[in-house]
Amino acid sequence: MQDQGKADTETELEIVDSSDSFHLYTSTEECFTHLRLDPPFPAFSKVSRDSVRHYLQLRPDQSVVIQHAKVAQKSYGNEKRFFCPPPCVYLSGLGWQLRLDQLKASGLSESACRIFGYMGLDSSSDSRTDSFKLSFEEQTDKQTFACAKTLYISDTDKRKHFRLLLHLFHSGGQEIGLFNSRLIKVISKPSQKRQSMKNADLDTDPYTVAYCASGFADRKLVTGSIMEEMRTTHGEYTVCDSYICYGCVVQLVCTDSGVTLPPMIIRKVNKQHSCLDVDEPVSQLHKCAFQFRDSSHMYLCLSNEKIIQFQASPCPKESNKVLLNDGSCWTIIGTEVVEYRFSESLAAHPSTISPVPVINGLELNGGGHVAMLELHGENFTSHLKVWFGNMEAETMFRSSRSLLCVVPDVSLLSGEWQWLRQPITVPLSLIRLDGLIFRSSFSFTYTPEHSAIPQTHGAAERSADTDVLIDTIHQEFTRTNFHLFMQS
Repeated sequence: MQDQGKADTETELEIVDSSDSFHLYTSTEECFTHLRLDPPFPAFSKVSRDSVRHYLQLRPDQSVVIQHAKVAQKSYGNEKRFFCPPPCVYLSGLGWQLRLDQLKASGLSESACRIFGYMGLDSSSDSRTDSFKLSFEEQTDKQTFACAKTLYISDTDKRKHFRLLLHLFHSGGQEIGLFNSRLIKVISKPSQKRQSMKNADLDTDPYTVAYCASGFADRKLVTGSIMEEMRTTHGEYTVCDSYICYGCVVQLVCTDSGVTLPPMIIRKVNKQHSCLDVDEPVSQLHKCAFQFRDSSHMYLCLSNEKIIQFQASPCPKESNKVLLNDGSCWTIIGTEVVEYRFSESLAAHPSTISPVPVINGLELNGGGHVAMLELHGENFTSHLKVWFGNMEAETMFRSSRSLLCVVPDVSLLSGEWQWLRQPITVPLSLIRLDGLIFRSSFSFTYTPEHSAIPQTHGAAERSADTDVLIDTIHQEFTRTNFHLFMQS
């Protein structure tokens, strides 16, 4: 029995100065047109079971991470409401240095190998939509970072959703690839109406990664993961499956360091007053405040770039409200993160990464000795092969959203598996014919059809199975007038 487990040509783009900008593409289909010509990738001899096994041990990957807000507020007239927080791009992994070394070995100078990029909106109906040139900065944790600070969506753009397009290049002009964000919802302004569960795409769910901005003018940002907690009868805390509501106890957890602030009660803010009796769901771009639990109106506050506690004053006219200062009022914005992970360690030379295939789901058909696995996703091509660990599967291209493959026999992975009788899990990868490896977050598990044999009696039972096998062979030879002679 087998099952699957979840756990990811040339361009006519003109290089311009950072002070200039340009229109990327007018539609998503157009931006991938030159990438869907299916260039003839020659089979590369370095891709073998041994080389893939070596890759799985070292993992010299390259990672492209795009982090952005779930919603964007539309700009009207001449105003420009820049996306807050600004979309961020992180490049990390040992494979980037490997790519630079290969480019330098081919004769390019160090300045020509530097990475830069452009980020803009996809499928824009406004030809004036600008893109932002990204200049990457080295960080201490061996990754490079850039953010697009002046992106916005105009009121002439009538779409309800859009994506961001990231186009990466080397300074020498060589294209790295095109990567897109997740869908971003467009809103005209934060809703002041009472929220309900019907607005699920605007509500904030537990474990969401959110940006909290204190003071919209100075745009001071604190990023963290919001985790909702509810007290059980045993005095412990468990995460609620529903959306976060005002009045709930939450915790802010730093996504980088893991540092956790004390439990706090999230409150809705209206005209710089904390509302103590509101229990509606927390929505995107809402003004909110964080009251320290078990305290007398002490609130999380940002003052002179430091996090402090602020003592709120009771409102003399309304007992269900307290007065806050500017630093205690926060704007909450949920964020999305999409990661593209690939490796050029088996490729002959650096090439264009696009289109980047993305696996969204698996569907297993059959079982036992004959099983087919269908991969659902995006940007599939006929030049991709599915690999189960270091085993290549016979792969059939169905469409840009579907690949079908034959599940390799587990005996190719472990000849002793029939005796071990233990589940074996292998990672699923897509490897292009030129040796480019696309890692995914999915894995596949081989499960034995019978229960595992206890190790204490394994040797004795294996011996008994061997005797049964010899007896069976002897009976077959005897039935066909052949005889086995055992020499003592």
